[in-house]
Amino acid sequence: MDRRQRQGRVKKRGSLFRRLLGLVIIAAAAFWVVYYVLPNRQHLDPDWEGLDKPIFVKGQLTGYSASGTGDSMLLPLPFLQEYVDPSIRYEDKSKSVILSTDSSLLYMQEESTAASLNNEPLQLRLAPEVKDKVTYLPVDTLENLYGFEINEDTATGAVLLMTAGESVPLGKVKGEEGGKTKALRTEASVHAPILADMAPGAVVRIWNTDTKDWVYVQLDNGYAGYVQADDITADGMKTVEKQPAAPTRAERSWKGKPVNMFWEAVYERKPNPAKFADLPGVNVVSPTWFSIIDVNGNVRSQADRSYVDWAHNQGMEVWGLLSNSFEPDLTTEALSTYDKRMNTIVQMLKYADLYNLDGINIDFENVYTKDGPNVTQFMRELKPMAQSRNLIVSIDVTPKSKSEMWSLFLDRRALGAVSDFLVVMAYDEHWAASPVAGSVASLPWVKSSMSRIIEEDEVPAEKLILGVPLYTRIWTEATVKGKTKVSSKAVSMNAVKEILAEKKLTPVFDKEAGQNYVEYKEEGVLRKIWIEDKTSLTARVELARSLKLGGVAAWNRSFASPEAWEALKAIIK
Repeated sequence: MDRRQRQGRVKKRGSLFRRLLGLVIIAAAAFWVVYYVLPNRQHLDPDWEGLDKPIFVKGQLTGYSASGTGDSMLLPLPFLQEYVDPSIRYEDKSKSVILSTDSSLLYMQEESTAASLNNEPLQLRLAPEVKDKVTYLPVDTLENLYGFEINEDTATGAVLLMTAGESVPLGKVKGEEGGKTKALRTEASVHAPILADMAPGAVVRIWNTDTKDWVYVQLDNGYAGYVQADDITADGMKTVEKQPAAPTRAERSWKGKPVNMFWEAVYERKPNPAKFADLPGVNVVSPTWFSIIDVNGNVRSQADRSYVDWAHNQGMEVWGLLSNSFEPDLTTEALSTYDKRMNTIVQMLKYADLYNLDGINIDFENVYTKDGPNVTQFMRELKPMAQSRNLIVSIDVTPKSKSEMWSLFLDRRALGAVSDFLVVMAYDEHWAASPVAGSVASLPWVKSSMSRIIEEDEVPAEKLILGVPLYTRIWTEATVKGKTKVSSKAVSMNAVKEILAEKKLTPVFDKEAGQNYVEYKEEGVLRKIWIEDKTSLTARVELARSLKLGGVAAWNRSFASPEAWEALKAIIK
């Protein structure tokens, strides 16, 4: 082959390469124009297409599906617990569901239309059902209880739920009737695929406006995506009205009026009010009359109608105290099921009627941490039942600590939501068997205890009552084999006054504790007393007022001296 032939072949090959390169460039340019310049006209079905009754909340697919349609629709329990009411209780042993609001306690069982509302028989139109091991509850009953709103699209099957009190802005697709449609896209870009072509005048719910120039909207048929903001005009609001709750007894009687309460410790002998000293400023008394005595939740009473009559004549309300006998194993069993809890509640309500009580004060202590949810559930079930009878409901709680049996079982945030008051027993900072001597309730410790519940558990300050001690401890420090051994005994305010007078002791003010302090030697040992008196109680009242608490409660009347009531009555100023 000569030189000219070879050159000819090279020229032909070069010409082909240039043509192919040109075609590639043209194709790339066309691709760039189509996908990065021209709007995408590709249409996609939503990823939930084909699902049966998918449920949406706030424009988002929840992953749950309803069962049935129209008046026969049911909603899955896990969905309701996640999106409507996390406190809905399911008890596997009885296959029952317990739902509660401030005024209603609804009890249902799977596959049964027999139910109860506030422990009164109720016949449901539809029974709860079980499908694929999931419990479904009837929508008509739930709508009445919670006030939510359901929108069901029969064509797509989509179910849109809005809760009571929820609002969403509405928008309308711009344009003349029969005019150009607007694209609802999968993403905030004209290059994203189209989910729906929305006709002018179509109404959408506007769930998100955070993306510049785009809004996230949803049609009533469930289709949700992005549309250009300029294609939508505002069209009012959709609001699911929340039925205003009737004011509780606490709101009617105690709003803006501090509680000044004392506990009456009742043992074998009945207290005789005729022998009581004056109690100026006291407006509530809580006698320790009631206790759960067995695993079935039965209640023993030591109540005294004459005591109630005396208190009412003094202008005091009576909040009868119910304890768990401070028995952890008994508590485990007695609070384990709805039937047992209701047995206790019904008995307490009957006692309240019988003795004309104004409220019920719950004092559950020495409880296993695992039983904490049952304590909360007990209060959740008690509150609507008590409210229907115009009773105040309070529960005694300790300051927050790492103690399993005395603190960790208490869900103070949840308890605050299902009680009229939390009474914080802000004492025993240094308890009977404390390894070191110290104040029963130093002022900084009390302030920290109350502030933590307000700040960490978000319990409104006006729902908190500050529990104050009317007793103190005489601490003994003895040296045994070169080591200091500490012991103590609790005494009343009057007993300390007698010691000071007898031994001619002059207390000094302990700035760190915020109270008076004295120490002395006796029988070869050192005695220490952080004194509860007018000084310490006045400081706690001032603290309660500065924190805007709901009042004070004193443990207990028999420990008090007359100056205690003079100091505590300042809470009502």
